Amino acid sequence: MKEKLKVGILGATGMVGQRFITLLENHPWFEVTTIAASERSQGKTYEEAVGERWKMTTPMPENVKKKVVMNVNEAKEVAKTVDFVFSAVDMEKERIRTIEDLYAKTETPVVSNNSAHRWTKDVPMIIPEVNPEHAKVIEYQKKRLGTTKGFVAVKPNCSIQSYAPVIYAWKEFEPYEVLATTYQAISGAGKTWKDWPEMVGNLIPYIGGEEEKSEEEPLRIYGKIEEGEIVKAAVPVITTQCIRVPVLNGHTAAVFVKFRKKPSKEELIERIRSFRGVPQERELPSAPKQFIQYLEEDNRPQVTMDVDYENGMGISIGRLREDKIYDYKFVGLSHNTVRGAAGGAILCAELLKDLGYIEKK
Repeated sequence: MKEKLKVGILGATGMVGQRFITLLENHPWFEVTTIAASERSQGKTYEEAVGERWKMTTPMPENVKKKVVMNVNEAKEVAKTVDFVFSAVDMEKERIRTIEDLYAKTETPVVSNNSAHRWTKDVPMIIPEVNPEHAKVIEYQKKRLGTTKGFVAVKPNCSIQSYAPVIYAWKEFEPYEVLATTYQAISGAGKTWKDWPEMVGNLIPYIGGEEEKSEEEPLRIYGKIEEGEIVKAAVPVITTQCIRVPVLNGHTAAVFVKFRKKPSKEELIERIRSFRGVPQERELPSAPKQFIQYLEEDNRPQVTMDVDYENGMGISIGRLREDKIYDYKFVGLSHNTVRGAAGGAILCAELLKDLGYIEKK
């Protein structure tokens, strides 16, 4: 691209906002021109607003340190400075829905990491390799909002990334029942070891709202557009448990699957290794070349060895084997703040730009 699109980050001082900042440094299509956060950060430089709360392992990019933070609530003012925005605001859901719609109504596309709009019927919730066709529902959303360019699109919950695409890759074998237990990193709660020392050597068998998201969101992704809204799929039936574990980055899932057409192990491995989607076909900048890798070793995937596969944008699968009760079981791993959060949203924006939904104002 000769001229990059101007991007704003709403909620830029939080952990996901910081991840957006690091991933967008030197992006070939997008340039962070505007940073917005709460009123208490307004008028400060980004460096001042974040202070000692920088949670990334890499230094804060120089190009954002001196940017003056705008008030996220002043949508019209922020919208004047950007072509589209990423949303990572930390507010109550109803307030998030209101503010994201407000930005959309300024004719500014919103690509959100938040859960607030995930069940709004005409808002697409996209894993770009799985359901890019859901972007078509944006036209119905624009009619509801009264916009020509403005809309909201969202990415799904981080906990489903390590198994929902895999189940989709096996759709020809008609998976109809899935049991999954996820072991979720502390960064999924926006924490580091410094913030949450009591998690060291600990495990918490409850994450509020996570099991409902993990069971229902894949069905919306597998669903279809009918009469201007996304109708979720009826199968597979999914049941989950979600556990917080002492890991900084990386959500692991232990998954059991029943199929109506039972495949061989070799067929299942071949399907995930050969699985490609629109991001790979169109060579989008953030797309992993190999979306899902299968690891033969009995002790893989491991967080320390595999969480950064394909720069954190790929999924690692291992231990696929037959089960006594279900047909097969496997272990999956994905990076929760890259593929599962900011990186997934950036890839979604690349897809929407490639499809013509995001363009220069």
